[in-house]
Amino acid sequence: MTDQHDPDSNPSDDLQIEDTTRSVREQLKDAVDQRDVEKIEALLEPLPLSGKMRQLLNLSQDDRDLLLEVVNAELAADLVEEAPFEAATEMVERMEASRAAEIFEELDSDLQADLIGDLDDDEAEAILSRLDPEDAADVRRLVTYDDDTAGGLMVAESFSFPDTATVGAVLRSMVSDDDDFERYRGQHPYVVDADRHPVGVVSLRGLLTAKRSDKLTTIMTPPITVDADLSLDDLQDLFDGNNFLGLPVVDSTGRLAGVVSRSAVDGAALERSESESLKRQGVVGDEVRAMPLWIRSRRRLAWLSANIVLNIIAASVISAYEETLAAVIAIAVFLPMVSDMSGCSGNQAVGVTMRELSLGIVQPKDAFRVWLKEVSVGMINGLALGVLIGFVAFIWKGNPFLGLVIGLALAINTVIAVSIGGVVPLLLKRLKQDPAAASGPLLTTITDMAGFFLVLSLATLMMPLLLS
Repeated sequence: MTDQHDPDSNPSDDLQIEDTTRSVREQLKDAVDQRDVEKIEALLEPLPLSGKMRQLLNLSQDDRDLLLEVVNAELAADLVEEAPFEAATEMVERMEASRAAEIFEELDSDLQADLIGDLDDDEAEAILSRLDPEDAADVRRLVTYDDDTAGGLMVAESFSFPDTATVGAVLRSMVSDDDDFERYRGQHPYVVDADRHPVGVVSLRGLLTAKRSDKLTTIMTPPITVDADLSLDDLQDLFDGNNFLGLPVVDSTGRLAGVVSRSAVDGAALERSESESLKRQGVVGDEVRAMPLWIRSRRRLAWLSANIVLNIIAASVISAYEETLAAVIAIAVFLPMVSDMSGCSGNQAVGVTMRELSLGIVQPKDAFRVWLKEVSVGMINGLALGVLIGFVAFIWKGNPFLGLVIGLALAINTVIAVSIGGVVPLLLKRLKQDPAAASGPLLTTITDMAGFFLVLSLATLMMPLLLS
């Protein structure tokens, strides 16, 4: 029997053949099992960051833990940063504190603070105690700010210089500290006094055209600063109205606390919008399918179980009119149409109110004004939809009174739906409840109940005409 192995072949050629015939996922799992760091990094390196994250989340939880333990801290930090926040928090929770501290050193201070704020006190302190004392102090300070404020979105690292510094000192810092300079992306040099109060900002163009011996105070312009407790909505307005890449943030004493970037504000606004959209669909939290099964199931069941109760209430209205349904069976065909069309109108109103809330255009005190505007739209749309569906009912059964019942019920229910959709989020906001999570179930239940009641009660009143 001849030997099939070519003695002149290179072992790496065999590896190359294996790489082209097996998926990255399979190769990555084998490399993790063997703790082959070089192979793991070689497999992940060509992939975009989103591709790296997809491969990580395709692994089992134990394999994910092992991969994050053995790869270099910079790659692990990139993966933690790219992961959905709750998944990133879970990754950190499952690490040894010493390893988590290594990865934290590669992260920006704002993400460090977000992660620390989501950990148990003991776990957080175990990591902070292993960080550089100055970095740990920055994180402890950032954790005290609300997430949707300038303080919660800023990074503590600021490209700042004392008011005694010269242009040459700044240029030398930019050249010699090029690795650290990457952390200041989007920032102009800020000038601070002895108490770290911002007194000026210097343009990069001004640095390049000035003499090296010039002091920064001779070429700086007055800075525009924001308070650490400025809200996300106000930050959006400020960045939308100005061509800033970043703004210095000051604390309650007026000292420079950090810098908030346009990208951080845009990212937070997008995240809030996505979160509200998911909540309206009953997805609570930052769910990904790589999370433990029981956590995902528990979160969804909490919302679905509440909806069972609400639907039972709506169904009880139908049971009260069983005789009407039995006599005019055609009505049953239109019940879901009336409730569904009304629900669609109501959801439009919810969407507009949620958007205006996020933009700061309306507040809970504006509920009556919002209601008047929604009623106006509801009456027009309700009349149009009622005529349309009423005509369909008339053509189908040849009974104009059936069309009148269905059309009138839809018209009235549309007004009810847009009233609820426009106003309920504002009322929930006033009661300090989450309008994104609660508005949908309330709207659906009330529009279903009202729609069923209107159709069946009107049909009961016109029973002789419907049966003629």
